[in-house]
Amino acid sequence: MRSLILRVPQARFSSFSLILAHLGTRQKATMASLSLLDGEAEALMRKAIEAALGGDTVALRLCLERIAPVRKDAPVQFALPEMSSAEDAAKAAASVLAAVSDGELTPSEGAHVMSLIETYRRTLELSELEARVIALEQGHAA
Repeated sequence: MRSLILRVPQARFSSFSLILAHLGTRQKATMASLSLLDGEAEALMRKAIEAALGGDTVALRLCLERIAPVRKDAPVQFALPEMSSAEDAAKAAASVLAAVSDGELTPSEGAHVMSLIETYRRTLELSELEARVIALEQGHAA
């Protein structure tokens, strides 16, 4: 993949900085649009509601999406053992697999929970390693 470099007298811009500059421009345009709509939000919403009540299905969908947006995530509840060491994470992973196989969790829910368990396991493992290193350093200092 080639990198685009724009040559301007006494300045160099990589493609990444050009993208950032473009994103900044987009942000400014968005902010300008929002400031124009700011004073009209109530009137626009009233008009959309009137259109929805009048039978306009697009306006109805717009209103309903604002009132009750599509839920992207839902909480799950199932038994999960306490995790206080990296070894406990294996037990927790086994309980997630059991919950998926029993139908308590969907496979995608199980995958998300497993990802959380793995992240927590790495955190526990890192904490254990840090404690060992500190103990070793204190042992050598004495």
